[in-house]
Amino acid sequence: MPKSRRHFLTKTSLGLLGAAVASSSTREGRELLEEPTQLPPGAPPAFGTGPAVGPEVSPTTFAEAEKLVQVELTTADRALAAQSWRVNLASLYERRTGPRTVRIEPLLAPFSRCHSVLPGQPSGPQRDQFIRSKSDPGPLPASDADIAFAPVTQLSRWIEQHKLTSERLTEIYVRRIEQFDPQLRAVITLMRDLAFAQAQKADEEIAAGQYRGALHGIPWGGKDLLDTAGIPTTYGAEPFRNRIPKEDAAVVKRLHAAGAVLLAKLSLGHALRNHRPAPHLRPRAAHRRHDPVLVPR
Repeated sequence: MPKSRRHFLTKTSLGLLGAAVASSSTREGRELLEEPTQLPPGAPPAFGTGPAVGPEVSPTTFAEAEKLVQVELTTADRALAAQSWRVNLASLYERRTGPRTVRIEPLLAPFSRCHSVLPGQPSGPQRDQFIRSKSDPGPLPASDADIAFAPVTQLSRWIEQHKLTSERLTEIYVRRIEQFDPQLRAVITLMRDLAFAQAQKADEEIAAGQYRGALHGIPWGGKDLLDTAGIPTTYGAEPFRNRIPKEDAAVVKRLHAAGAVLLAKLSLGHALRNHRPAPHLRPRAAHRRHDPVLVPR
């Protein structure tokens, strides 16, 4: 029994208040359960609870698929898979074709990046500036082949010193592509007209004293994975044979800004992987491409 009337009223009031709060919480919880949860865009429904989507399948479908994946199912497993496939995979279809699909733009950067620097330590140079080494490129070779195999450090200096024009260098590489690519099969799209137009512009700018830097007037080839506006970019895949992007990739924009000359779009695979090269070919790393190619001696 309470010791006093005041103590009784205090205990009773607290009890009534707690009951009211509990009732309110229960009612709110029930309302939350009754109301459909608003999922964020792109979120699939719970596994096995979505509507049946996709093509109709049968146990025979899975029996044929077993030949491809090298597994064996029992008759009961095939029947169960055929019965539940359109429901269990509904969430996967939802992510691609459902009403909550999130459209990702082609130019959207990844959500994360690798940052290997320890906390508190600076990353990279204190100033973002490219400084070229001061070196004498030497005399310009008389042979076009020697010019073609010269490193880009020499080529850029010869162009800067007006010993070599971008147009001549571009012509050297175009001729070599026409001569050797039938064997190498490394070029997907040759941009002859664009290359000579860019080379001529580079020569005019350099002659006028508007030298942009080490890549000004240097021909280059990009993998057919890099988007080039108005130029086919096939990704090395048959479904994209006729794909023509509307915008340049970031690296292509930077090379254009540096005054480089886009010569060709290059294969993503190695054309000579499955047969032995001719005796007059030897492996050599091209200085304008990351992939090793075969070039004549």
